[in-house]
Amino acid sequence: MKLAEMLGTHKSRLWTLSKQMGVDYAVAGLPREENGYKPWDFMNLLHMKQRFENYGIQVEVIESRPPANKIKLGLPGRDEEIAVIQELIRNMGKVGIPVWCYDFMAEFNWFRTSTTTPTRGGAIVSSYDHSLMKEAPFTENAPISEEQLWENLAYYLKAIVPVAEEAKVKLALHPDDPPISPIRGVSRILTSADALQRAIDLVPSEYSGITLCQGTLATAGDDIPAVIRRFAKQNKLFFVHFRDVRGTAEKFEETFHDDGKTDMYAAMKTYAECGFNGPARPDHVPTMDGESNEHPGYETLGRLYGVGYIKGLMEAAYR
Repeated sequence: MKLAEMLGTHKSRLWTLSKQMGVDYAVAGLPREENGYKPWDFMNLLHMKQRFENYGIQVEVIESRPPANKIKLGLPGRDEEIAVIQELIRNMGKVGIPVWCYDFMAEFNWFRTSTTTPTRGGAIVSSYDHSLMKEAPFTENAPISEEQLWENLAYYLKAIVPVAEEAKVKLALHPDDPPISPIRGVSRILTSADALQRAIDLVPSEYSGITLCQGTLATAGDDIPAVIRRFAKQNKLFFVHFRDVRGTAEKFEETFHDDGKTDMYAAMKTYAECGFNGPARPDHVPTMDGESNEHPGYETLGRLYGVGYIKGLMEAAYR
């Protein structure tokens, strides 16, 4: 397993902390528009990759997306959005960034009803309570049916999978978070391991696989070691979000890595037994004492805790 961290696009304190913790791999965002280059342009991606490499960090994944809501909703203009994403994939291949983590959550991305839920020792996590959304207003484009989304996903994959094959870039599809449908009139279709399987089977390719977000699939009620084996056996396990939760899709909260519902050592042991050697990152972490919670799930101290915990599990399981 290549232990990575979400490190943005430009040097920060997290780059230094990551190197000090022995993390040599990065999950990057899309660089901002600079010197006339769009975020997905070849030169912008090349400059970002070189910034990391000059600091001794290898970019394994881009986990950021150009605008894609028209694609997801099947609206006029979706072909223009697809063309940009095709350009991103081609340029990732040219500069040598091997994995693109993408999603198919229409209107909004990961979603929570609280980002200030107290957990162990007064640390703060995000949580979701579906009962609080009963009176929430529909989004501008709602209602959106599951059938519409499946049709639009098929259209999308038919357009980008051949490009990924040419570029030799792996498409790692992330499940919907929360894995429950609908929210604000917007259906969610990637709400389980079975749904992820259906999605990547729409346009079969060795370059179309999944991001195994343990927290989301544990919330959905899937057995994490079984899911690892299922997708690793098919060589469809491209990227891992190694995190945990407590609760169900109807009501759950994030946790420290050692305080959730999943047997995390059993999960790590399964990765080792399957020979998984791809990138993984801690993902959402608690906000700890002295931190502002300005970036819920992505403050610093919880990352340090998560990386240390994962490194210990890796040493035990892979040995």
